[in-house]
Amino acid sequence: MRVIFMGTPDFAVPVLRGLIESKEHEVTAVVTQPDKARGRSGRLVFTPVKQVAVDAGIPVYTPVSVKESPFLDTLREIPCDVIVVVAFGQILTKEILDYPKYGCINVHASLLPRWRGAAPMQWAIMSGDDVTGITTMQMDVGLDTGDMLLTREVAISPDETGDSLHDKMSALGSDLLLETLEQAQAGTLEPRKQNDEESTYAPMLKKTMGEIDFSWDAEKLERHIRGLNSWPSAFTHYKGKLLKIWKAQPVEDDTKAQPGEIIEVDRESFTVKTGTGCLVVSEVQLEGKKRMRVCDFLRGAPLQKGDVLC
Repeated sequence: MRVIFMGTPDFAVPVLRGLIESKEHEVTAVVTQPDKARGRSGRLVFTPVKQVAVDAGIPVYTPVSVKESPFLDTLREIPCDVIVVVAFGQILTKEILDYPKYGCINVHASLLPRWRGAAPMQWAIMSGDDVTGITTMQMDVGLDTGDMLLTREVAISPDETGDSLHDKMSALGSDLLLETLEQAQAGTLEPRKQNDEESTYAPMLKKTMGEIDFSWDAEKLERHIRGLNSWPSAFTHYKGKLLKIWKAQPVEDDTKAQPGEIIEVDRESFTVKTGTGCLVVSEVQLEGKKRMRVCDFLRGAPLQKGDVLC
């Protein structure tokens, strides 16, 4: 198949590489978000998808909006049997959806209809799901509402983080997309309608979501910490400085203390009171410092029983 690939972040890279390396498909163009300024220098940086495409010598297009006429005119001139979309970051119009012979196929990081939206992997962890997966979907004009094509499940381990699940799912997405295209060509796909009543929504992550509310119960907070690892990360404040919490374990404890109060400090960890139970924190990062184990953090931080994180 002749494929136009639309995608932007690291998650989309394995799928694009799988298409480039396959003998059955030709990537005729890549469409991604415009370059962004990074760091103090303001230097423009390629998206991860653009970097792969440039290295492979594939034409790249970076429209501010795919709805604009100049881009639509260009799109019609690109040889294409199917458009593959992976975390692109823009809504496609019906005109684009209807353009290729096989339409637009999306690789989505959840078992639809659960977790439609921008951050399905993180919300699956934060909500305590035991399993998630990849769905290939025939796109329509709705938000992740198209017919499901193929699915693959992925177990969520007790210590799963947003980063570790990302890596598992992106690798699986490449294989599932190639299988989907093979069946599309053979005419053996059996699209399935989604049950809208079973749908849940995974909103885009924001930096402010990382601020820890110690009035939550310990198990919910621990999932929150894992789900937001590594971005935007879970954080609180200690003596006026931002303190990221990277690793913690929930424990049952009926100690009388206010949420956020340190009730125990030992060599390897410190324990924080939460709404229900406590969190035993073992890995942190103080503002301006590197990520470190609590045993190293305590050498330079006089954290004591009775201190309050807020």
